[in-house]
Amino acid sequence: MYAFTYNRASGLRQAQNMIAKLDEPKLLAGGQSLLPAMKLRLASHANLIDLGRVEGLAGIELKGRSLLIGAMTRHFEVATSPVVRQAIPALAQLAGQIGDPAVRHMGTLGGSLANNDPNADYPAGALGLGATIITNRRRIAADEFFKGMFETALEPDEIITRVSFPLPKKAGYMKFPNPASRFALVGVFVCKRGSEIRVAVTGAGTAGVFRVGTFEEALKKRFSPKSLEGLTIPADGMSSDIHGSAEYRAHLVGVMARRAVAAAVG
Repeated sequence: MYAFTYNRASGLRQAQNMIAKLDEPKLLAGGQSLLPAMKLRLASHANLIDLGRVEGLAGIELKGRSLLIGAMTRHFEVATSPVVRQAIPALAQLAGQIGDPAVRHMGTLGGSLANNDPNADYPAGALGLGATIITNRRRIAADEFFKGMFETALEPDEIITRVSFPLPKKAGYMKFPNPASRFALVGVFVCKRGSEIRVAVTGAGTAGVFRVGTFEEALKKRFSPKSLEGLTIPADGMSSDIHGSAEYRAHLVGVMARRAVAAAVG
């Protein structure tokens, strides 16, 4: 690990000031992706700014037809929250499948979204549910937030404070996990809210999370696994590595999508 300076912010304004004044700053939320990358010398940052002591960045609240979750809320808290389990069971299920218990007790919602790992689960949940990412400066729709592998619409001085998830009528998430890392080799989140259908895929694409329009159109006619039978997506743009070829991942997208719809209607 390269040398760095550890900074602890006691408030959101102090964190903003640190970002503006410190050399090569990097926000530290749960650290479950950042710290391993630094340990392996795949990343180097002169200053880390720990958000763990910033008040008001964690918590879960049901407000009207939206579920509000603070950026520093741990995966374990989302997975076990009675509020989340009642409002959006699929989101609680998604959080419960992230990594292992150690990762779930340290990793955070905001950290996962800001990192936008192409194999992470939360980007599929946020895009699939049509969430709004709220920062210290603005509100960003999930469709505009994810810009590609490890890239988001966040400006250098922006901090995610919470995420607003609209309550769906039906939703489901299924993934084929890497047996070692538990990252999604392919994960699919499906959502039905009124006449709107959303299908978001993580783990499969070289550009990160994406929606599948052909699946959404098919499910608008009938929200059933049978509506997706025989439908596939092109292998172009799919990741290919030792864990699975592009063709294999393209096939898995259809399989996981049908299972996610079955979970949503079941």
